[in-house]
Amino acid sequence: MLNIIAVVAVVAVVGLLVYAATRPDILRVERSATIAAPAGRIFPHIAELRAWGAWSPWEKKDPAMTRAFEGPASGKGAIYAWSGNKNVGSGRMEITQATPPDRIVIKLDFLTPFEAHHTAEFALEPQGDATRVVWVMHGPQSYFSRLMGIFMNMDRMIGNDFEAGLASLKALAEKPAG
Repeated sequence: MLNIIAVVAVVAVVGLLVYAATRPDILRVERSATIAAPAGRIFPHIAELRAWGAWSPWEKKDPAMTRAFEGPASGKGAIYAWSGNKNVGSGRMEITQATPPDRIVIKLDFLTPFEAHHTAEFALEPQGDATRVVWVMHGPQSYFSRLMGIFMNMDRMIGNDFEAGLASLKALAEKPAG
C-alpha cells in the first residue's frame, strides 16, 4: 500500500514538472484605463520617474523603500532603482524610449525576490477628449516562474497592481490644474 502511495506521489510530481515545461515561456500582462485628460498631461507622470511616487501601486506597498535616480530627470536614459520589503523587492528600471506624448518603453530588471528581466510599455491613445492608457509588461518566464504559475495567477497578481496604478494615475491626471 505504501509503495502505491509513493508511486502516485512521484507520478503527480513528475506530471506537475512536465506540465510546467509546457506552459508559455513568455509572460505578458496588459491593462488599460481611459483617462479624461489629454495625453500631454498624462505623459509627464510616466516619463518622469520621480513622479511615480504619486501614482505607482508599489509606492503604497512600501513607503519606506529606498530609491535612487540617475540620468536625466525624464525621458530616455532616466533610471530608477529601488530596494524595499518583500512586497516590492529590489530592482532597476530605465526608460529606453520616450516619444511624447504617446509612447514610453522601460527596461525592467527585477533582482529580488526573484530575478527577472522584462519590458514595460505605456501607450497613450487619444480618444476624443480622453486618452486610453495601455500598460503592458512582457518578457521571458523561467522554468521556475512557469512552475510557480501553476499555483499563482501572475496575470491577476500583476494585473491588480496595474489596475491600481492606472486608477491612481487617472485620479492624478484628471485633477483640475492649480
